[in-house]
Amino acid sequence: MAGHSKWANVKHRKARIDAQKGKIYTKMAREIMVAAREGGDNIELNFRLRLAVQKAREANLPTDNISRAIQKGVGGGEGAELEQIYYEGYGPGGIAVLMEIMTDNRNRTAPEIRHIFSRRGGNMGESGCVAWMFKRKGYFTLEKSDALPPEDELMMLALDSGAEDFQEEGGAYVIITSPEEFENMKNAFQEKQIEFSSAEVTMVPENTIRINTAEEAAKMLGLFEALEEHDDVQNVYANFDIPEEIMNSLDA
Repeated sequence: MAGHSKWANVKHRKARIDAQKGKIYTKMAREIMVAAREGGDNIELNFRLRLAVQKAREANLPTDNISRAIQKGVGGGEGAELEQIYYEGYGPGGIAVLMEIMTDNRNRTAPEIRHIFSRRGGNMGESGCVAWMFKRKGYFTLEKSDALPPEDELMMLALDSGAEDFQEEGGAYVIITSPEEFENMKNAFQEKQIEFSSAEVTMVPENTIRINTAEEAAKMLGLFEALEEHDDVQNVYANFDIPEEIMNSLDA
């Protein structure tokens, strides 16, 4: 997501995500397994594994679960069966949708994802149809309602720590970095005891499509959430921008 949709939808979906902790934990464990399988079990040397473990700890995934996932990744078994692939498609109104998939059977997963698209007013596309619209970036959101430094001070800290972009979006600040500068930025905030509502390495769209009605927004969010709920979908990225007033109307 991008624009207001990214920040506002974090809150919009939080209760639903909290209610699905078991499923979220499973997806986090899968990411740890694949990261360990591909880059080894040394967290200091394996950037992807380090990020996956940090995210799991922040979500309170038990330490034993994290350790088991790492061992499964380096030791074969379940971790060796998982295949990471990307599926692409279009949502209602031509919204670009990119999905990160982890599956042990793509012949099962592909038709299930295609069915979700068709049932929700979208269609699954060919490989490469929308991936070019997204770039992997570090992404931070800081809510203005938290105790933050003055905006100019916050901006200077972000720029000095490697920020590529600093934006004000509704009730939040959004800071974008390269993946390589993500940890440097995160550490700079933590050293200054600056709270952020989200911090992740994600896929950021280069351009967005504005959704102008609550009906269109509800359709797109319905597709987005249906895809997220699928067991084999690790992450969903899309290039829609929902104005804050429309998101608030959906919440109401």
